[in-house]
Amino acid sequence: MTTQRWRLDGQLALVTGASAGIGRAIAAELMGFGATVLMAARDESTLDSVREELQAEVRDGEAHVFAADVADADDRRALLDWVEDFGDGLHILVNNAGGNLTRAATDYSEQEWRDIFEVNAFSALELSRYAHPLMTRHATSSIVNVGSVSGLTHVRTGVAYGMSKAAMHQMTRNLAVEWAEDGVRVNAVAPWYIRTRRTSPKLADPDYLDEVLMRTPMGRVGEPAEVAAAVAFLCLPAASYITGECIAVDGGFLRYGF
Repeated sequence: MTTQRWRLDGQLALVTGASAGIGRAIAAELMGFGATVLMAARDESTLDSVREELQAEVRDGEAHVFAADVADADDRRALLDWVEDFGDGLHILVNNAGGNLTRAATDYSEQEWRDIFEVNAFSALELSRYAHPLMTRHATSSIVNVGSVSGLTHVRTGVAYGMSKAAMHQMTRNLAVEWAEDGVRVNAVAPWYIRTRRTSPKLADPDYLDEVLMRTPMGRVGEPAEVAAAVAFLCLPAASYITGECIAVDGGFLRYGF
């Protein structure tokens, strides 16, 4: 019984933005706990390569891939149709796909800031809505939204990104309350700087990196696997009484400020 609380055997998990960085790490982590992972991202060839890598890394792991741009409404519907074809509903949804374009508030075009909202907030809501009937086929299921500390405080990412992540955090709280009676837990994680391809250019500036580390009590940048571990915990049966929460994976940053 204790072992089962810390396993995801027999569960089907969908992870968006799964071809690199945090998304790839989440897919690997969930596979390691026994889940069958459905990986979605825009580039099919990259997805195929990552799937092969993960199946080599995770003994007995199982992964499937589907190329989709979650910012596109038709692709979102096609993705969930594909998930439904697996025939056993869905146990876990991780809304990880996201994007940003850092600008001064007055420099964004309307299309630019709307695009940021589409991929970061609106896609997560739509995928959650589409997934709901699949998730309620099971007594319990879990959604985890990958937010950001920028949705909680200012971190120089640009107003559109911060607003979109704040919206995701509030969506998490609302859906957690609304869907609790359906057995669907909804939580979020909020990373600070994590060492990924997207953050590498900024962190390559030694002066900027020094500023980041000075505001991070643990004195280092996080790793994708550390975010993935928090996501996986929230999906486990061991977290069965946790919903509506946002766990900061930030080395203490939010307790210090920028």
